[in-house]
Amino acid sequence: MVSEFWDARYAGNDYHFGTEPAAFVARWAHLVAPGARVLTIAEGEGRNAVHLAARGAHVTAMDGSPVAVAKAHRLAVERDVEVDFRVADIGAWEWQDAAFDVALGVFFQFAQPPLRAAIFAGLAQTLVPGGLLLLHGYAPRQIGYGTGGPPVAENLWTLEMLHAAFPGFEVLHEADYDAEIEEGRGHAGRSALIDFVARKPV
Repeated sequence: MVSEFWDARYAGNDYHFGTEPAAFVARWAHLVAPGARVLTIAEGEGRNAVHLAARGAHVTAMDGSPVAVAKAHRLAVERDVEVDFRVADIGAWEWQDAAFDVALGVFFQFAQPPLRAAIFAGLAQTLVPGGLLLLHGYAPRQIGYGTGGPPVAENLWTLEMLHAAFPGFEVLHEADYDAEIEEGRGHAGRSALIDFVARKPV
């Protein structure tokens, strides 16, 4: 059922969220070293994974929608980069211990609190000691803007929530702010955003 929703969302030849990386990803990509092993979750149509691969990262990108992953493959071919795309239900994803140098999650706010807690724990588990965590999403006031994201306050994030989910991580950057974004049809207009960049303790 969830896959069917996203398959319909990603249907068509255009890219629902565009083909360029989220501004957050472009801003912090310099922290991802060439050759770094990167996991991107709920990757959608591939814009962020392709951007990091083009910078020399070894990217594994997962999403539950076969339609999205097929379009992500197409984007990678167009940009002449290699990404290990996986079609997978994030609720059943097998989190490997200390398998990645970087973990990226952007706007995966379909996840209700129990699933979100499991995802956060999995991200912490799969990072190597000293690994980099990059999270970007919506704050609760986003509901009032209506420019993207689910109309479900409990699915949205606060910085306090992220601190609690990743105890001991060294926070390199955090922000709760409003900005104008233009990311395809899916995200457009004034938005309430959360950035969280942190390093797993060694």
